[in-house]
Amino acid sequence: MRIVFMGTPDFSVPALNALVDAGHEVAAVVTQPDRPKGRGKDVQMTPVKLQALEYGIPVYQPEKVKDPAFVEILKELHPEAIVVIAFGQILSKAILDIPPYGCVNIHASLLPKYRGAAPIQWAVIDGEKETGVTTMMMDVGLDTGDMLEKTMIPLDPKETGGSLFEKLSQAGGKLILSTLDKLEKGTAVRTPQKDEDSTYAKMLTKSLGRIDWSMEAEAIERLIRGLNPWPSAYTSLHGKTLKLWDGDVLKETTDARPGQVVLCDPRRLVVAAGEGLLSIRQLQLEGKKRMDVETFLRGYSVKEGEILGE
Repeated sequence: MRIVFMGTPDFSVPALNALVDAGHEVAAVVTQPDRPKGRGKDVQMTPVKLQALEYGIPVYQPEKVKDPAFVEILKELHPEAIVVIAFGQILSKAILDIPPYGCVNIHASLLPKYRGAAPIQWAVIDGEKETGVTTMMMDVGLDTGDMLEKTMIPLDPKETGGSLFEKLSQAGGKLILSTLDKLEKGTAVRTPQKDEDSTYAKMLTKSLGRIDWSMEAEAIERLIRGLNPWPSAYTSLHGKTLKLWDGDVLKETTDARPGQVVLCDPRRLVVAAGEGLLSIRQLQLEGKKRMDVETFLRGYSVKEGEILGE
């Protein structure tokens, strides 16, 4: 099938690889414009652009994909289908109407749950036991089109946003091949979404990572995993930002204040939550490297009774 591929981050790359490896004709790749990144603010190409250039596929980077002049470019490419995964811009009806097989989105959740920008991280934060990938026909709404196929992925007990990202990225690459095959054969089944069953996965912000120690320890532990590696969960210690990367929930009860260090020995750093305790396993103090708690406590003094986050 002749395809225009739209995607931007690392998450999109396995789907592009799958299409090329399966012999589909990727006529062009559309990705976000190159942006300054990192401390040096050097302009960097998107991961999808880098991969497309390796394949020798023409790359387009419109500031606004809805621009009428760019819509004409898409029409001239004569795609049979447009495949979209984590592109970062909303498609207009003028674009949706171009390909005869439609615009197919690969979404990292089991729709209609977790529509929106951050379905992977919120599945971890909310304590879901399973999530997955859905292919859907795109319409003018946000992740509201008819569903085509799904694949389910169980979450491991210590699943992080990063580890789930990798699993769903690979799953999306496999699923789109099955979906395109069925569309071409006319056997694809379109299932409308029930809006009343939908949930919204709002965009992540750095402020979301600030730990509220009055929450249950289980909720804090899930927040730590869900925001690993970005934007990360954090608190403060001695006036410095302290990122938490891993922890274990202890079911014991305590009368200590939320955020209070209740146990600190050479191997353990245990903090009170609104309900239960959190044993911190991996952390990173501002200006320092990420390290396990034993290494951290060998070089930094923490006293029982101190309050994190003050």
